[in-house]
Amino acid sequence: MADSNMTFSIAVDNTDKVGEELIEACRRALEICGGKGETYAKLKCPVRTGNLRNSITHEVANDGKSVTIGSAVQYSAFVELGTSRMKPQPYLRPAIENHIDEYKSIIENELKN
Repeated sequence: MADSNMTFSIAVDNTDKVGEELIEACRRALEICGGKGETYAKLKCPVRTGNLRNSITHEVANDGKSVTIGSAVQYSAFVELGTSRMKPQPYLRPAIENHIDEYKSIIENELKN
């Protein structure tokens, strides 16, 4: 007669799926943070013609581990950091540093979901 107390379990390895979902959550979080950072930088950016402000973009790295916010306009660094003839008018650094808690919250929320 068979023992009625026998239990069976089947283990399923979801490591790959969990890893993929984690990477996707990181990408989503970075995309949201990048968009927010881009918006804050545009709001803080000094405007003469609008060229610099309109050139500010963000891009999530291919590996999904970082996001870059900036401008390809040649004089963007001069505006941000200043020159010997012009005082700095930071717009990128404050867009990040002044909103760290918000970015942390976004990342936490995306990882929880």
